[in-house]
Amino acid sequence: ITGSMLESRVPKSDNFTDNEPPELVQWWTKATEHTRVFARVSPIHKQVIVQAYQKYGFGGIGDVCAMTGDGVNDAPALKQAEVGVAMGIRGTEVAKDAADIVLQDDNFASIVDGIEQGRLSSENLQKSIMYTLCSKIPQVAPTFGELFGFPQALTVAQVLLIDIGTDIWTAIAYALQSAESKLMERRPRHPRQEKLVNGKVLLYSYGYMGQLQMLCCWVAFFYAAPSIMDLYTAGTHPEEYTEEDKFGVTQGMSVYYWTLVLGQIAAAISTTTKVQSVFGCFGVAYGFPNTTLNFMFVGELALGLIAIYFGPMQAWFDTAWLPVAAVAYPLGAFVFICVVEEFRKLFYRVFLEDHRENAAAGTQMSNGDASGGNGIKEPRFQTMPIASVQVGPMHCFCLWDTPHRYMPAPM
Repeated sequence: ITGSMLESRVPKSDNFTDNEPPELVQWWTKATEHTRVFARVSPIHKQVIVQAYQKYGFGGIGDVCAMTGDGVNDAPALKQAEVGVAMGIRGTEVAKDAADIVLQDDNFASIVDGIEQGRLSSENLQKSIMYTLCSKIPQVAPTFGELFGFPQALTVAQVLLIDIGTDIWTAIAYALQSAESKLMERRPRHPRQEKLVNGKVLLYSYGYMGQLQMLCCWVAFFYAAPSIMDLYTAGTHPEEYTEEDKFGVTQGMSVYYWTLVLGQIAAAISTTTKVQSVFGCFGVAYGFPNTTLNFMFVGELALGLIAIYFGPMQAWFDTAWLPVAAVAYPLGAFVFICVVEEFRKLFYRVFLEDHRENAAAGTQMSNGDASGGNGIKEPRFQTMPIASVQVGPMHCFCLWDTPHRYMPAPM
């Protein structure tokens, strides 16, 4: 698209509004979807192009645009974009003042590195939220269990011990998590379409991982605790408990608490990745690269055991010592959650991720084999994680759409 084609398609006001003519909306919608090069455009055209992507890109939701430039003529577009990137070496002072970021080395590869770090920060924050929300289901379940005659399984003090003593520090450690192997190959989250805490996050935390933790906690509560099942089957009311019964209930609460601690460690390990296998199950192992997070796991285990076996902690948090078997059985909850999560990630990689890659490959093959009526093959395109559209001396980086790079057809 050339600048002369844009003369009659500039909005009447300073920006596009919802009252634009249908013909103009249709033209810009197609332009933002299909156009790869804008040539011989004026400074105002550059700004209008950014505005069009922000208004009509990404299927009408609007793209999040980053613009690069080095001259005075680029300043309006740099200011308009969500992220303006100026050149530090050859860029003018006007361009640097209008931009949000200045490239000190004028190397466009640095932009890609910055985008990767941004995506990593967003991913880690979302993973931290997913982990934090997982324990809420097993924490609230004992309250509803008492309505059905279950013995008390968790106290408020123990909930606070989990939330403040362990979860909060582990959640903070996610900030140091390294990227998954295919982070830049996956389409990022569009902030106007998918919020940081969305339905998928809540489904994972409340409907999946929280349910697994709750199941493991109840199983351990009834079958690993020494006398809980006998109390429940006997139907003894709490007011009728003997001292031995009260001690048995305290042991049961300790088992529930200990199982939840192990379940949270399993959840923390599982949520370090969304797709990649942590242990290398039929794929590249992500492992445990975050040393700080690993120390948090050790701290959670130590604090849990201290709360169970240290006298003053027993009095503060209503816990009691447990036999070795009651401490060992809940380890099965840790193994169970990790195994189930590894199978979920394997299912996603095999049946969902590979299916999308095959579909993209089919589209590329279709583009590569297509030919016009004169026998000339249409250009082939390779899917890339970031697109660069040159606008004169300036480039428009589209961060959220499905970008392509031109691949010359073989001779």
